[in-house]
Amino acid sequence: MNVTGARWRKSTRSGNNGGNCVEVADNLPGVVLVRDTKDREGGTLAFTPGAWRGFVDLARAARRR
Repeated sequence: MNVTGARWRKSTRSGNNGGNCVEVADNLPGVVLVRDTKDREGGTLAFTPGAWRGFVDLARAARRR
């Protein structure tokens, strides 16, 4: 997968949790990319923007419980 131009960011809520974080690039058209911060060359997951939004919405709802 060509990730040229991806702007990676880590959640501001990640803080200092022992490196258990992911980075997300959501600036490319039609795809949201996710990778492990500890192994940036180890592979990238790709999601449609709708699938990613659904995941984020479910995660937020679960956190509120």
